[in-house]
Amino acid sequence: MKKLGIYLVLFLGLLIVSSPFLLIYWGRGMLHDADVPQREELIPSAAKQKVLAIFPHPDDEVTVAGTVMGLKAAGHEVILVCLTRGEKGNAAQIPTEEELARLRTAEMQLSAQLLGVNQLIQLDYADGGIETLGMDSLKSLVHALIQAQKPDVLLSYDSKVGLYGHSDHMLTGKAVEEVFLGFRGTTDFAPKQMFQVTLSKKQIEVALKLSAGFQKNYPKEPGKGLPEPDFSIGTQAYFSRTLQVMQAHQTQKKVLQDLMPYHDQVPEWIYSRIFDREYFREVR
Repeated sequence: MKKLGIYLVLFLGLLIVSSPFLLIYWGRGMLHDADVPQREELIPSAAKQKVLAIFPHPDDEVTVAGTVMGLKAAGHEVILVCLTRGEKGNAAQIPTEEELARLRTAEMQLSAQLLGVNQLIQLDYADGGIETLGMDSLKSLVHALIQAQKPDVLLSYDSKVGLYGHSDHMLTGKAVEEVFLGFRGTTDFAPKQMFQVTLSKKQIEVALKLSAGFQKNYPKEPGKGLPEPDFSIGTQAYFSRTLQVMQAHQTQKKVLQDLMPYHDQVPEWIYSRIFDREYFREVR
């Protein structure tokens, strides 16, 4: 696997020198499925709406950074919820969980500022312990957040995999989905739409070759993987700030390299034209 990475870097370097536009064409073909419709916006910009994005960990919001910035640019209100302080994600070898939680809380706050969200709600549930809450308690928590904020739109992980197999991700997505489907259309329940983060088939193929997290946790059984996307959102205009959001999470630098591999070895103007979309499924 290490040799594959070395060969890929050498190949990218050759393409950059010889033909950057060939690299862009090749990169897009490697990552994006042509049959997935593209949109410029997650929701129409004509009527301003409130979006409630619920994720379990600091840095999860990086997966929707471009879309969130697009929502803000269109005049929508975005509330970001982070359920834990991320004290178990110790890729940086911080001495104690207390110190790591403090650092990741600060990183989350910086990320929220860079994203420009209207409000960050940062809770203190146990990282890696969402399962111990029980689904009923987790759904009650999600429902309370929704009732307090009265959003028009919900945004979270998928309920099948949680992007790459993390149980906190999957359970959070499942709780938000079940609350949405269970209460949608009832009196005093505001959300009319819910969207889940997912990936294209080609992105999954690449992630399974390059990402240790995907290789370890992603389901191997047919039909057990991520839900297929309904559409993608163009995010190239926000790529520079997306990198800043990613870099705000310094304790997760090693982990986030899997999200955008080799981004520090390819010129930004090229890379932004390859990693230029975020994929979503609408819950119906």
